[in-house]
Amino acid sequence: MYIDTHTHLFGEAFDEDRDEVVQRALNADVGMCLLPNIDVGTINALHQLADKYPEKCLPMMGLHPGSVGEDWEEQLEEIHKNLLARNYIAVGEIGMDLYWDTKFLVEQRAAFRQQVEWAKELELPIVIHAREAFQEIFAELDQLNDGGLTGVFHCFTGTAEDAERILDYGGFKLGLGGVVTYKNSGLVTSLKDVPISAIVLETDSPYLSPVPFRGKRNESAYLVHIAEKVADIYGLSMREIERITTINALELFKLSTSINR
Repeated sequence: MYIDTHTHLFGEAFDEDRDEVVQRALNADVGMCLLPNIDVGTINALHQLADKYPEKCLPMMGLHPGSVGEDWEEQLEEIHKNLLARNYIAVGEIGMDLYWDTKFLVEQRAAFRQQVEWAKELELPIVIHAREAFQEIFAELDQLNDGGLTGVFHCFTGTAEDAERILDYGGFKLGLGGVVTYKNSGLVTSLKDVPISAIVLETDSPYLSPVPFRGKRNESAYLVHIAEKVADIYGLSMREIERITTINALELFKLSTSINR
């Protein structure tokens, strides 16, 4: 099976047909969907979906950098309460996003550092959102990485140099999504020295649909189109991409290989 390591299937974009979307994913051989939280406002929806499909939809807990604002400390307090109250597969989605503006740069740094520390205490991987912020995140990880920290740079769009630096941390993988199918993404060059053992697949649905669905709502069933492009880049069969990336995800997120499909 494939594993969609990053999907917001609990979001409002799927309110009208969520069950059908889950079924289409299963029909496309996507056996697990990993769910990164956004903020306090999405926690209930996240839990409802995870409780309905406990072996298929697995939750993470974190505060997305795009939701870091004036109330970031109050939000983090609630995030922490949840982290301690039930089991999650990762701390995420966390990170830094400086695409729109840098108004809350200091707060984003602080929120990121705090959540990384929680992940270390709980021995959970982190799922990093890095948009126009690779250098800022590297500066934090240079101090926070202790050899035991693991995680994924989700929706990787960086350079070959960025990829090399990420892999030098030792416990991190790169999440490849729909952007890898875009003609001018530059990822073929960026991945030239990245081994397939460092890759996991994701959709980030409902965002960033792969070709041929670009511009439409994304969903986990489309993961196979991402896998096709990754197979082309690495010169491997679809079966091998499915096998290797699934093993990578199972190991990174410490998931059971005996979960029924």
